[in-house]
This record gives sequence, structure tokens and C-alpha cells, in this order.
Amino acid sequence: MSALVINAGSSSVKFQVLDPGSGQVHAKGLVERIGEPSGEATLVLRGEESGVQQPFTDHTEALGWVLDRLGEGGLLEEVEVVGHRVVHGGRRFTAPVLLDDAVVEVVRELSPLAPLHNPANVLGIEAARQHLPQVPHVGVFDTAFFADLPAEARTYALDAEVAERHRIARYGFHGTSHDYVSDRAARDLGRSREDLRTVVLHLGNGASASAVRYGRPVDTTMGMTPLEGLVMGTRTGDLDPGVILHLQRQGMSAVEVDELLNRRSGLKGMTGTGDMREVRAAATAGDERARLALDVSLHRLVRYVGAFHAVMGGLDALVFTAGVGENNVELRAELCERLAALGVVLDEQANASVPRGTAGSTVVSAPESSVAVLVTPTNEELAIARAAQEAVAG
Repeated sequence: MSALVINAGSSSVKFQVLDPGSGQVHAKGLVERIGEPSGEATLVLRGEESGVQQPFTDHTEALGWVLDRLGEGGLLEEVEVVGHRVVHGGRRFTAPVLLDDAVVEVVRELSPLAPLHNPANVLGIEAARQHLPQVPHVGVFDTAFFADLPAEARTYALDAEVAERHRIARYGFHGTSHDYVSDRAARDLGRSREDLRTVVLHLGNGASASAVRYGRPVDTTMGMTPLEGLVMGTRTGDLDPGVILHLQRQGMSAVEVDELLNRRSGLKGMTGTGDMREVRAAATAGDERARLALDVSLHRLVRYVGAFHAVMGGLDALVFTAGVGENNVELRAELCERLAALGVVLDEQANASVPRGTAGSTVVSAPESSVAVLVTPTNEELAIARAAQEAVAG
């Protein structure tokens, strides 16, 4: 059995065809700049890479191109389920769900909670269902892993009636990754997730942390939207709400403030680039703004890891994942040095020689460390494929 996993953005479609059991990837690719005059698509099918540069009018046309290529490669007849990444499930969807017209409509209705993501997810779902009506489609929700957060971690100190009416609560995001990584790291340690108190650091252009105590998430950094929490590539993370009121009193519209906080802040706002590699290089070359941006990011990380340590009553494992977490040797070293008070001791040689392209974890803590520190590659596509397969099986 193969699964087709689709992650649709506002102007892109990322996809994989893989075996949910073994994790073997048969094909993967990306269609970008959908709706623009100069679109681009890349495909790796059974190890052979190809691509085109042409306009794609909409997601339906983009997915049509993808499915034509997969059909020519003999993969479509092997696809028995399509798994869709959906960012926000609200309180309605707390587990993977088979997608029908009614479910898709509810996903659409949840768009005010994730205006940058859910509408694009719906476009991808509708296009895929149109092209593959005979195959079951399953929605897998970023928020689902955090659906059972304790009430004290889920609730904002806001007027209760207003919060209920407008569905304001802390939902959490990157849940598929946090679920997969916390489980994989525990197994690679030869332990059960139910025996560990784990902090997972999902560090990429979007960044979040979670506290998973004995198998259950008890806190996370992202809230009602993916804007809360850690410093990110273009997002502020935590911010005094009074700043927003101040900016609006100074004449900025809600749309302008939204653009500022989500697209022009974070590393990009502080340095001019949202790419951590470029920020690191600039800091090494003596750029004071870049060094400050790194320190702000590290300070926020230390604050949250320390808080999660207290929330869980201790820390057994600290896990780095996603693009920055898996590849930025210096960030891991600097953060672990600042966490020495928690008993974290890094093995510098192991940290500097983490292999790339492996599925399993690499332990980078020293033997005397009271906290196991791991680098565990995330695999959201595999997690989505397995969740979709389980949903179809009932």
C-alpha cells in the first residue's frame, strides 16, 4: 500500500508518495508560485529528478500535473489513501478524520482561526478529491496532538464569555511533528514515551516547543495561532499585546499589523533576513544586530525550556528537530551551554558530527549529562501517511 501525502499552501503544493509501513519514499516534489505568471514544479520519482517552469492557474491544475506525472510513473494505481495536512482543527477535530463535503465545509469555517493556512488546505483537498474521487482522503490536523492540553495550559486569562464566543484558546501547532519526534526519540533511547519527561524543540522558519510528560503533551509555545512563542524566521513570537494597541493608535491598520508581526518580524525584522544560516554567518563576521538576534532567540528558548522543566517536574530528554534544530550545530551548543543549570552537558564531538539523511536519533549529550540530548529528524509526511492509513482502517 502507498499513501499520497499533500501539504497545500496558499501558492504551493508539497507532496510525497510513500509506504506507511516501511517509510520508503517512491516520489516527492513541490509545485510553487501557483497563480503567478512564472510557476515551477519539481519531482523526484524513484530517484530520478525532473521539473518544469510553467504557469499553474490554480491548485487543481497544479495537482493535475502532479498526478499525471505519478500516473506516468506507475504510482497512482498503488495509492490507496490520500493524507492531507490541515493546520487548524479547532475543538472539532482532535484526531485524523475521513474527508467528505461536510468535513471540508467545517475546515473552511475554521479559516478565521488560521487565515493563512486553512483556506489553502481546503484548496488542496478539493483539488485532490476532484482528481482522485475513488480514493479515501483523510485530514490530519496540526492541532490534534495538543487537543487534550490541561485546562490551565489551554486557557487565556480573558473574559470567559468573549473567549467562548470567538473560540479563543491555546490550540498549539506542529503537533504532527511533536507527536512523531517525541515517540521516535523515546524509542531510539530504548525507552517508552510514557516513562519520559521530554521537551521537543521544532526549530525551523516556524518554531515551537512542547512539553510531553509521560506521553501526554502538557504545554506548548504556540497558542491560538502560530504567532505565539519562540522567535521565528519572520514572526515575533511572544509580544506584549499592548504593542499591537499602540501601533493601531499610531495609525496602523489591522492588516498592516498582521503583516508586520507575521512576515516582517522575527529574525528578518531584526536583521533583514529570516534565514538562520545567514544570520549566523553575519554574527560570526561581527554584525552586532545579527548577534543580538541570536541572543534574543536563545534567551526565549532558555526561558521556555526552563518553564517546561518546572511544569513537568523535571526533564529527562531534550530533542532538537526540523531544519534549524537538525542542522545548526552552533545553536545546539549555545543553548545547551545556557541550560547547564538543568544538568545538560553536551558532547561537543557528537554534536559536531550528527549524520544527515538518517531516520533515527543521534544522542549528542555527554555520559554525565542528567538530561539526554538528541537530534531526531522529523518526518511529518510519514506520520501523516500512517495516521491516514489508521483512519481508513477504522
